[in-house]
Amino acid sequence: MKISNETKVGVLASLAIATLIIGYSFLKGNDLFSNENEFYAKYDRVDGLATSKPVLINGYQIGRVSNLTLLPSGKILVQFKINPNYSIPKNTIARIESTDLLGSKAVVFELGDGNNFAESGDTLNSHVQTDLMDQVEPVQKKAEQIIARMDSVLTSVNNTLNPEFQRNFDRSFVSIARTLETLEKTTKTVDGLVSDQSSKISNIMTNFESITTNFKNNNTKINAIMNNLDKVSDDLAKSNFTQTIAEANQAVLDLQVILNKVNSGNGTLSQLINDEKMYINLNNAAENLDKLMIDLKANPKRYVSFSVFGGKKN
Repeated sequence: MKISNETKVGVLASLAIATLIIGYSFLKGNDLFSNENEFYAKYDRVDGLATSKPVLINGYQIGRVSNLTLLPSGKILVQFKINPNYSIPKNTIARIESTDLLGSKAVVFELGDGNNFAESGDTLNSHVQTDLMDQVEPVQKKAEQIIARMDSVLTSVNNTLNPEFQRNFDRSFVSIARTLETLEKTTKTVDGLVSDQSSKISNIMTNFESITTNFKNNNTKINAIMNNLDKVSDDLAKSNFTQTIAEANQAVLDLQVILNKVNSGNGTLSQLINDEKMYINLNNAAENLDKLMIDLKANPKRYVSFSVFGGKKN
């Protein structure tokens, strides 16, 4: 029986369509020829996650993401197709992780430790690991800030290091070099002087050592001399002070005796102070003496007379 070309074309087209449908279903995560368990998990966000992404346990693939559905609450329901040969505990956590720096995602099952296993159609606990780029972004921002500050500092340094500053800097180094050279010469000169005078210095140190030795050997005598000097000075100070006090007391007593005599009315000074008549008489005498002197100046001939030829004196 001869098959027509139309039949061949139809069969090939059917095979191609079937292959396309199977391939498209496989790319969407559906395997038409296997009996796989279906599990679900709900996420707030699934950045980078798509159908056919692998489901891993410790890096080993046990299934794939078969479907993503947006729920009315805003969460995303993710369907997993898992090989039925693997038992999944109910407390397993389905965590979305980044697989590379480009943002590719995968679902990693963190197996629980319970003895109750999930059945096909159950919803597992979910968790989204922080994206690697989200973790790197704060560090990147800090690095950019540091680079900006470094650029500002380098710009300031570049502006500071102008030709004039560089010349001054070079002159400073030359001056420091000259100062060090002068210091080195001074040090050599001092070393030479010390070397030339080493014998004298040695003699001085020997004499100084001898003097200190003598002081040490005669320490007892020196202490005795100092004690004697201290005692003599104390005695001298005490004796002078006692004599001074005694003389002062005697002077006070004499003054008290004089005052007692004055107060008691004995003596001329007492009468002069206490007797009013004596004061009046002295005052009158002074006035009369004053009048006499005035009259003497006015009429000297009345009191003194002389003659050139020896006449009679009046």
